[in-house]
Amino acid sequence: MKKVFYIIALLGIVAVLTGNNHGEPLVSLRNTNFVVLIAFLIFVGILLYTGVPAKLATALDARATRIKTELDEARALRDEAKALLGSYDAKHKEVLEQSARIIASAKEEAQAAAAQAKADLKDSIARRLAAADEQIASAEASALRQIRESAISVAVAAAGEVLAKQATAQTAAASIDAAIATVDAKFH
Repeated sequence: MKKVFYIIALLGIVAVLTGNNHGEPLVSLRNTNFVVLIAFLIFVGILLYTGVPAKLATALDARATRIKTELDEARALRDEAKALLGSYDAKHKEVLEQSARIIASAKEEAQAAAAQAKADLKDSIARRLAAADEQIASAEASALRQIRESAISVAVAAAGEVLAKQATAQTAAASIDAAIATVDAKFH
């Protein structure tokens, strides 16, 4: 840092030597350039004596160190942010994949439930049709039984009338005796 002040002092001296003296000798208190040069050199000397360049260099070094530390912290934060972003991206992808699997599973379950409902409906319809067929068959059998019973009743009544017309007292007595004998044979 001292070198910078020496360079500035040297440039001041060169400026005085090459400047316009307005007809005054170079080393004279009437020469304003020379007076300004002396004041400038005294000022630079005071700055060097009090250690301003060292303090300035220390301050600049401290500031450079602080800036370097802040830059390092910023890099570390950036790296941490990148890692966190990568982590969130991975989690986001995982969540998207998981949601896709859940949706696919739900669709499969819905299709399976629909297929099961169709199968259950077909089974229910088949059971109801079978029950209806059984009821129809039972009704047909009942109707046939009633028709047969009615036919038997009509036939017995008709036979009774025919027998009553043809029967005489002797044939009636013989029929009764034969019926008694048949009943007696069945019970013993």
